[in-house]
Amino acid sequence: MKYTYYGQSCFLLEADGKKFLFDPFISHNPLAKDIAIKSIEADYVLVSHGHADHIADLVQIANQTNAHVIALVEVADWIRKQGVKNVTDINFGKSKFDFGALRTVWAVHSSSNPDGSYGGNPAGFVLELGGKTIYFAGDTALTLEMKLLADLYNLDYAILPIGGHYTMDVDDALIATKYLECEKVIGVHYNTFPPIQIDTTEAVAKFKRENKTLLLPAIGETIEL
Repeated sequence: MKYTYYGQSCFLLEADGKKFLFDPFISHNPLAKDIAIKSIEADYVLVSHGHADHIADLVQIANQTNAHVIALVEVADWIRKQGVKNVTDINFGKSKFDFGALRTVWAVHSSSNPDGSYGGNPAGFVLELGGKTIYFAGDTALTLEMKLLADLYNLDYAILPIGGHYTMDVDDALIATKYLECEKVIGVHYNTFPPIQIDTTEAVAKFKRENKTLLLPAIGETIEL
């Protein structure tokens, strides 16, 4: 499985011959200025919630790739109104797709669509791909709901927000690893805006002191999971 980071909470997973893009926010992120969104390929686009820093490039990418967009009901409705045709709405729990099961899980945050319309509840996802089980938390505070995932899955990686202010910070993400019983974390949602800037060296060191791994790929970097 390959993971490519595009900044903020946008990343691409490649597994089982398919490409899964999450929360596309690139062109409005100065840190991602070297990423050409016209070059991005995707078979699926998954959206955790409707805030602009997770959905700003969705319409362009969906139209240029004809990717299958997956989002919660209220966000999916907004996406369809933008002219995107290949959209499936979901809600919490398991949904079946041709790539397998997708579990949509709770996130403690807020949600609205770019036009200010109701965005429903924010969410995270658990996917089983390429022989690995991956949890993407979306934007969330620390929550005891995460303990349930340790009962349901043996997670290989957790993709967690670490920037604080709007979501978990590094310390809360470390606690989340204990709830999730997951040793390997990929950090997202940090350094894009002043309130979520962090000391990345110290963040990695904190995880190491707890015998955990925090991966922070550079924007545009691809790593093997």
